[in-house]
Amino acid sequence: MREFVWIVLFIALTSCGSPRSRANGRQVIVIGVDGMDPGFVERHWADLPNLARIRDQGTFSRLATTMPPQSPTAWSTFITGLDPAQHGVFDFVERDSKTGQPFLSIARTMPPRFHIPVGPYDLPLSPARVVSLRKGKAFWQTLEEHGIPATIIRMPVNYPPVDSGEALSGMGVPDLQGTEGAFSYYTDDPGDVPRPVSGGTIYRANVVDGRAILRIEGPPNSLRRDRRPVSAGLTVDVDPAQPYARLKTGDSVAIVREGEWSDWIPIGFPLIAHMASVRGMVRVFAKQLHPRFEVYVSPVNVDPESPDLPISTPGSFSRDIAGRIGRFYTLGIPEDTSAMRQGVFDLSEFLSQSHLVLNDEQKLLDDSLDHFREGLLFFYFSSVDQNSHMLWGQHDDELLKSYRAVDASIGEVLSRKPKAELMVMSDHGFTSFDRAVDLNQWLKSEGLSAKARALGLNALYIDAKGGERQALIEKIRSKLLALRDPSNGRAPIEVVVENHAAFAPDLFVGYARGYRVSWQSANGDAGDSVISDNNDAWIADHCINPADVPGVLFTTRKIAPAKAHLRDLPVSLLALFGVPAEAGMTGQSIYQ
Repeated sequence: MREFVWIVLFIALTSCGSPRSRANGRQVIVIGVDGMDPGFVERHWADLPNLARIRDQGTFSRLATTMPPQSPTAWSTFITGLDPAQHGVFDFVERDSKTGQPFLSIARTMPPRFHIPVGPYDLPLSPARVVSLRKGKAFWQTLEEHGIPATIIRMPVNYPPVDSGEALSGMGVPDLQGTEGAFSYYTDDPGDVPRPVSGGTIYRANVVDGRAILRIEGPPNSLRRDRRPVSAGLTVDVDPAQPYARLKTGDSVAIVREGEWSDWIPIGFPLIAHMASVRGMVRVFAKQLHPRFEVYVSPVNVDPESPDLPISTPGSFSRDIAGRIGRFYTLGIPEDTSAMRQGVFDLSEFLSQSHLVLNDEQKLLDDSLDHFREGLLFFYFSSVDQNSHMLWGQHDDELLKSYRAVDASIGEVLSRKPKAELMVMSDHGFTSFDRAVDLNQWLKSEGLSAKARALGLNALYIDAKGGERQALIEKIRSKLLALRDPSNGRAPIEVVVENHAAFAPDLFVGYARGYRVSWQSANGDAGDSVISDNNDAWIADHCINPADVPGVLFTTRKIAPAKAHLRDLPVSLLALFGVPAEAGMTGQSIYQ
């Protein structure tokens, strides 16, 4: 009788939980390298031996990208196999069709429906929810439904992560203030005026007897009716003789040397004193401790050891990873290009921070390879893209270091998983950004600003319907294509594409190489000149005519991908496991 009970218990236990894997030991690994450019790769084959090895033994080709060729749009197509009009992600920022106001396109936080008022507080009866704004089904959900396990590490536009497999979110994860990344910079320089800047805030530091208490702004207090932001104090004690400082917040203490970075420092933000709080983490860069005080504090990242936002699935996944490799950047776009654009970082300081991000990515990849047994592993590198924005064409030797680091990581994959089918791909390529086109100023000069407005990096919105709308579209298209740069006679715009999707931009503008929309127009504003020099530290981009910025495609298998497109890849990955494409996918398998 005892043996019978044990047999029944064994059958019950082994029949519960996840379905048995149907991968049959097969391994497919996809390395997504944001912004890897085919032309740059071709100019540096000798420095990229592992990519060259895949080219020689398998396949290398260009990979057509989406219109617009923006990361959220392109990665959404890779995830779903759908065109932008189907998945509905067209930009980082889009316009609400009802209010006309901009909103972040990847995800939205839905507040609790019911509350109990208690003094200044509104105590929720249910938790807030973060919902993805991307439509369509992720291809690895289809794999999981067919018994193929999937591990998805830092996939862009997968926030919150779909409830399938094991996943860590990437691009789209905000900081605790709810932004794409807001740094804080503290200085006692009387010539540096405290002010908000794009991507952060500059504060006046009050240093008394070598001590400064820095206020770190956290999230809006979701328990208060007024949503007043909460903050935490970071005490900095500067050694009077040596280039060191002691950092303390709560129970966390760290030592940092001038010109160096601290490790991650956990930091808590009280919502209700002694009852409820939110936890994040920061890294501190001691730019200068003597004679001036200049300290940079990173955006407050979600702490993977104690995440207060849904950054992984299952929820314990980020904690498990952090338990093995330590804390790591969780912000969707962790390289702080804004700090360099605002003059807080010089080039070497920006590169030091970018190196920290790349080091985290390499540790995450190493851990992922340790635990990958079968099915699909996707892994994402961000540094090539973000470094290209700041280095392209002027600091190519430094940019090549990023490419070589990723190439070395690909070599690790080839060495450690020699039987795996490997794909290396990028969402788009790159080109220089020399001249800025102010679309909103151009619309004003043409008398069209009452009915049309630019917002985002490629979009134009038309405020008219029916025949009037169509007439405006044709007028704007023809005039934009006829536009010439007075400094050189070039056409800054190559294509203008009408978008037929509902609740979306009406037109997408495809710029020529060397041109891009101005920062003012991207924010929905207008500057003084229609076309002007780009004097920003952001010197390269890809938000142009997609034909000019294809991505890369490498496969360890020899194939003949005739004009492969991003939308072909999810279909191809499903086909490797014998899984049919989902309805609505329009791509073709490259493995046919």
